[in-house]
Amino acid sequence: MQRRAFLGSACAAGAAAVGAAAGRASAAETGDKQYLELRHYTMADMAHRERLEAFLAKAAIPAWNAAGVKTVGVFVDLEGKNPDLRVLLPYASADDVVAVRRKAWKAILANDAVRDVVHAEKKAPAYERIESAFMLSFDGVPQVQVPEKTDGRLFQLRTYESHSQAKAFKKIKMFNEGGELAIFRKCRMTPVFFGETLVGGKLPNLTYMLTFPDMAAKDAGWKKFIGHPQWKTLSKDPEYKDTVSHITNIMLAPAACSQI
Repeated sequence: MQRRAFLGSACAAGAAAVGAAAGRASAAETGDKQYLELRHYTMADMAHRERLEAFLAKAAIPAWNAAGVKTVGVFVDLEGKNPDLRVLLPYASADDVVAVRRKAWKAILANDAVRDVVHAEKKAPAYERIESAFMLSFDGVPQVQVPEKTDGRLFQLRTYESHSQAKAFKKIKMFNEGGELAIFRKCRMTPVFFGETLVGGKLPNLTYMLTFPDMAAKDAGWKKFIGHPQWKTLSKDPEYKDTVSHITNIMLAPAACSQI
């Protein structure tokens, strides 16, 4: 066997073994919780982003849908100043990550309409880089929640970093069992997803996305949350002290091709 063929088959076998093991854990331990991949495409400018959005609409999203990812979220900067693009891919199991990749790319590579992106020249890449975070959904939000598609809707993406894994677990417990998620819902702060990051940067962390009909609703929701008596009590609970060391907050809008 040639060295290249051997390495390729070995890598594929290794990935399949990892996926199978994680898939068994999913069936036994995670129930109906989805695995989430959140991609961050770094773009050179708006023209490149338009080109990538066309690629997603024409080829990638149909291929992902056909391969088993039922709903794909595509998000852009709310203010329109940053050309970067984010893509959310929910998987039914860890096994699906490998299976979807193989099936989807087979269809994408056969699509001549997007050769300019798939086979982009080195001097003119379609994007600068892709970074991904791989997450397991929270017990309290086991599946991605697709909001009603209305004009003006926006999305808030937040990442909570912790200084230790023990504190990261405590913050997840605070959402699931402590009642923080329930308070969000009472304040009309609608979840799209909540995920514990398993693989990615700035670990340990969790990432979640909320959706609002407009900016006024977002501001009103947070004001109500901060002043909610249950939050005031929960935030002072010593069990959850020092669970978050840094917060990243990003406001996004749905791209035209987004299914969320």
